[in-house]
Amino acid sequence: MKSILTGRQLGLVWIAVVGVLVALPWVGADPANIRLITLIAILALSVSALNLTLGYAGELALNQVAIYAAGAYVSAYTAINHSADLLLCLALSVVAALAIGLLTGAPGLRLGGWTLAITSFFVVLLVPSVVNVFGETLGGFAGLNGIPLPSLFGRELSTEEFYVVLIIVAALWFAVFRNIVVSRHGSALLVLKESPVLAAAVGTSVYRTKMVTYALSGIPAGMAGCFAAFLDSFLSPVSLNINLVIVILAASILGGSMSVYGAIVGAAIMEIGPLRTSAFDQYATIAYGVFLVIGGLLLRNGIAGIAHRLWDARFGARRRRPAAEEPPAAEFRFPEVEGRALRISKVGKSFGGNRALDGVGFVAEAGRITALVGPNGSGKTTLMNLVSGYYRADQGTIELGDRPISGLPAYRVARCGVGRTFQTPMVPHGLTVAETITTGRLGSHPVPMIASALRLPAHWRALAEEAESGRRIMGALGLSHLAGVPAADLALGTRRMLELGRAVAGGSALILLDEVASGLDESDIQDLVAVLGKLRDAGVTIVLVEHNFALVRAIADHVVVLAEGRVLAEGDPEEIATHPDVVSTYLGAGGEISGTRLATAESE
Repeated sequence: MKSILTGRQLGLVWIAVVGVLVALPWVGADPANIRLITLIAILALSVSALNLTLGYAGELALNQVAIYAAGAYVSAYTAINHSADLLLCLALSVVAALAIGLLTGAPGLRLGGWTLAITSFFVVLLVPSVVNVFGETLGGFAGLNGIPLPSLFGRELSTEEFYVVLIIVAALWFAVFRNIVVSRHGSALLVLKESPVLAAAVGTSVYRTKMVTYALSGIPAGMAGCFAAFLDSFLSPVSLNINLVIVILAASILGGSMSVYGAIVGAAIMEIGPLRTSAFDQYATIAYGVFLVIGGLLLRNGIAGIAHRLWDARFGARRRRPAAEEPPAAEFRFPEVEGRALRISKVGKSFGGNRALDGVGFVAEAGRITALVGPNGSGKTTLMNLVSGYYRADQGTIELGDRPISGLPAYRVARCGVGRTFQTPMVPHGLTVAETITTGRLGSHPVPMIASALRLPAHWRALAEEAESGRRIMGALGLSHLAGVPAADLALGTRRMLELGRAVAGGSALILLDEVASGLDESDIQDLVAVLGKLRDAGVTIVLVEHNFALVRAIADHVVVLAEGRVLAEGDPEEIATHPDVVSTYLGAGGEISGTRLATAESE
């Protein structure tokens, strides 16, 4: 979810809020309120870890309490036995958090959903037992006493100074968190959340993205544990239980899991609510469960989501209005690319005992449109998935230009210059039309995360390039007026065109179109024909899997017919339309394939 304020406005507001919070101890604020804000800040750090993995990446990893415990016990042990320097303890807690985050998140590389949730939650259940095993060092079930007051540069910190350091560290983390999720790296997480298949198609390594997310999400949880250890100078594994897991999850859902500052809102609710009743501890699990159910059932995207929708209803239309009238789509041209031929030679693929493809071979010439047609079950989509890298061929070779791509993982195939669309359009929720198109550049135009987090020059250069690329592509597709509209809300035909623009944004030399005309009306098909003609003129090699033979006759330069996993025939569209074997396969003996030629030459 994007910010409802501009970056500059939000920065000024954030500085003002932090300034007020830092000043509270020095203007006579009640110590009880200072402690309450301290608890909210510590919980908010842990909640932000869940928001990053669940809200943005869609990974239900419930390991925050285990990471929190690691940060707390590492800090406490260091303070008791070596040094109570707060910066040193924070650094060590981050190191421990990174290690535990990667270790407990590792199952997510192969698992997902509830399986990941259960395995990561199981690690939390082990925390008290692990602490008890090292009872002589960590205090066991009795707890760890005698944690000294924290110091900074050799000077012991007072309660007020400790609070100030906590607020500053939390503020810096949330600023970095926000910079990451509103950048292209946040878009990459939303793409992953939509589908790992889509993430690979835009050149993103699913493995690497998940590992970075698990590691990054561990940082705030580890720091929260460090501050918690010094807060009361005592640690007990008894408090690191299922209740804390539910508190973090409920705070995330109530505040808004897909929101940076929703973590703070949710943490405040969960900390302030229990203060209203002295009997809360007796019914804590029930109360936290009620919070969780209310948030899940009644608050879509949490309180932050409600605020965002109200703001968008009031000011959204004005913010989305184009700054200036764009020229007609016909005046835009796609950037020129060096198209490369796709060579498929003797490719075979079996699933169990079923032979899906058997010795398939053909050439899709550079800068031309090759249509791949055939009955259902003939192997068209299987072949597309082999070219894309989602499957590995049992035999044969696939080359793009002079480069073999068979056997490469999907994200590396995408980085070689292969873009694609899908039978059912994959459009991430939470991104606008302009942002969705620029996700096509994630693999082909990488930017270091540190540059986005700290707003270094590389980030701003990439942002400017993405904006210009997106403007040109949206102009060529006739989507300029929809630039700020949520992409997932678009009609089917527009989403198909959007997928095509995303493939173009990556500078793909080859674009695979899987039934791109399916579900489109006549007007949408005419627009599609015009766009495909522009892409061909720009030098892009296109392989089109299509059942609409009228579209094939209108736009294809070459047609390959598959039947029962083999190439039945190939030639130009008119030859294929009258080829006896093709006619027999489609309609039976004596049939005839017909199709109305769409307006192409006249419109271009």
